[in-house]
Amino acid sequence: MTSTLDSELFLPDPEPAEVKYTIISVDDHVVEPPHVFSEYMDPKIRDRGPQLIETEQGHEVWKFEGEIYTQVGMNAVAGRRPESVKLEPFRFEHMRPGCYDAAARIADMDLGGIWAQLNFPSQITGFCGRVFSFAKDAEAGLDATRAWNDWLYNEWHLPYPNRIIPGGITYLGDPQLAAEEIHRNAARGFTSVTLPERPHAIDLPSLWDREFWDPIIQACADTDTVISLHVGSSGMYPTPPGSPVLQIGATMFGQLSLGAATEWLWSEYPVKFPNLKIAMSEGGIGWVPMLLDRLDNIVDRSGYGLGWDDRPSDVLKRNFWFCTIDDPSTIDARHRIGVENICVETDYPHGDSTWPTSQQVIHEAWGHIPADEIRMMCSENAAKLYRHPLPDIVLPK
Repeated sequence: MTSTLDSELFLPDPEPAEVKYTIISVDDHVVEPPHVFSEYMDPKIRDRGPQLIETEQGHEVWKFEGEIYTQVGMNAVAGRRPESVKLEPFRFEHMRPGCYDAAARIADMDLGGIWAQLNFPSQITGFCGRVFSFAKDAEAGLDATRAWNDWLYNEWHLPYPNRIIPGGITYLGDPQLAAEEIHRNAARGFTSVTLPERPHAIDLPSLWDREFWDPIIQACADTDTVISLHVGSSGMYPTPPGSPVLQIGATMFGQLSLGAATEWLWSEYPVKFPNLKIAMSEGGIGWVPMLLDRLDNIVDRSGYGLGWDDRPSDVLKRNFWFCTIDDPSTIDARHRIGVENICVETDYPHGDSTWPTSQQVIHEAWGHIPADEIRMMCSENAAKLYRHPLPDIVLPK
């Protein structure tokens, strides 16, 4: 029986989507459920880890080292009535269960016609695990990092190995420990780790601090672990005082990815490790042709980009992958970007998400594209990048 709260907050379940395309989404999110740290952290120190508490106002929030973390801002909104999305979900009952429960997520993926997903963390963890990496209590921060990875592995990936791409976080409080966690996860099948887009922007050593970053990047290269860089993992676009922060910040996602891709390219890690794989998450693709043109210009006209055996634009196309919801105005520049470098996202359960109409969104924006290219962008590129299985029949035929 549907409660009054349910009817006020949630839309009825959608009808299952007509599946025209096999979709592997490379940018979605999990909301950490109440038990994740109490169950998966070391019992001896779990009382020093994140705690779910209830405020005097009846809100469920996370508390860690004296700081309060709300759920995911205005972003656990999948299935909510638009008029109800004014503030963050105050409690787990205000979220669709697919936000935090694996079985419910798979059911929602089936409703939306999504074959597989790569999921990033949410607010208590930070998109790149930054909350735990900056813990004053290093032992608790490291153990919370490991607990998050163990929870995702045991409750999300293991029961649904064909549907959930195992992507982890690592502990950036110590480069050797970070590398060890990447190796630990890779040994059990993780194919990705999320790192901060621009480490220096959150007071980590810059990418040019080789003593810090060399062990981490070496671990990724040695294990074929994809470095997934999520927009906002190093903070949002710096908005002017008095400006609409949400609107400007969301508009400038592409610029954040442009800056991050440029810095990771010129860090020369993709040159040192030709097999290194870097995936830009939720930044769109419209800026990529501009970046490729600029890289060619600075080599051919100014000579600033000379000195590598390969042209910088070729390194970008060899080592980087880009993520789009649809990019209807720039998808026809896909051959300049490289059809093989483009993946798709559905961004469940965030406000940008196309769920449950992802199939329709792709059809409307990409329906004119040849079937073999749509297969690559919707699923085959992601399957190859993250070494993830495809179904027996990949659509469109």
